Amino acid sequence: MRTLSVGKRDSRAASGVTLIEMLVVVALISIMVGISYPSVTSGLDTLRLNSAAQSIVSLINTGVSWAERRQQVVQVSIARGENALYLRTSGVGLERKLELPDGITIEGVLPEGPSQDSSGTRNIMLYPGGTVPAFGVAIVNRRRAERVVRVDPITGVPQVENPANK
Repeated sequence: MRTLSVGKRDSRAASGVTLIEMLVVVALISIMVGISYPSVTSGLDTLRLNSAAQSIVSLINTGVSWAERRQQVVQVSIARGENALYLRTSGVGLERKLELPDGITIEGVLPEGPSQDSSGTRNIMLYPGGTVPAFGVAIVNRRRAERVVRVDPITGVPQVENPANK
């Protein structure tokens, strides 16, 4: 048996964390999470928007390359109602669909014009050996941040623009 002298505490009884200390730590962690959560979700939304814009660039590059190398007409369809883009050829070969991720929507097709069907689909033709038409796709996320993918008619290269930086 252990005997304790007067005024001394058992070291085993003094170890541990009190309930008040635990509540303070949990409160501090909750405050830190509450402060950082909006910036983290905003960063994820921007990352998703940039990724969708790069996917559109890749799809258009595929269509331009296919038209030149295979000498086939390629149709780029931008379906606002379905929130998707399509690549098609008249013959056997190319059939691709790009669905934009949740939270990313097609805001518009540039240039604005009446050349879309009743379902809101705009069709652009890429001809082999021809000039790539000047067109663009404007996409937005839930926070209304916007990116525009424009195709340069001189080079035929799509580029991503951030209208907020202009």
